[in-house]
Amino acid sequence: MIPDHRRHPGYLAFLAHRLSGLALALFLPFHFLFLATAIEGEAALDGALAWTENPLAKFAEWGLVTLLALHLALGLRVLALEFLPWRGTLRLWVGLGGGAALAVGFLFLVALAA
Repeated sequence: MIPDHRRHPGYLAFLAHRLSGLALALFLPFHFLFLATAIEGEAALDGALAWTENPLAKFAEWGLVTLLALHLALGLRVLALEFLPWRGTLRLWVGLGGGAALAVGFLFLVALAA
């Protein structure tokens, strides 16, 4: 049985914000390794860039963009809670943050398909 406080929108937003930040932090070393192929020369970079045409890489790219949007939206929610005087619309902010992240992810997916 899940405790009531763990079903609260604020807790779910906290959890999504922390987990998306952790996933983005785990991605960074791979990003830097990928960028390091540019040091090895043009052929190595072209080979690495060719790998990004793989459907699995496209799916991972979509996930990365969605995680970035989610982390940004929920981070803005935290800033709003810290610095703005009103607190009554917590569910609205959580919903808007999650919805905005999904919308950005969907728009990115549409752009990939085009």
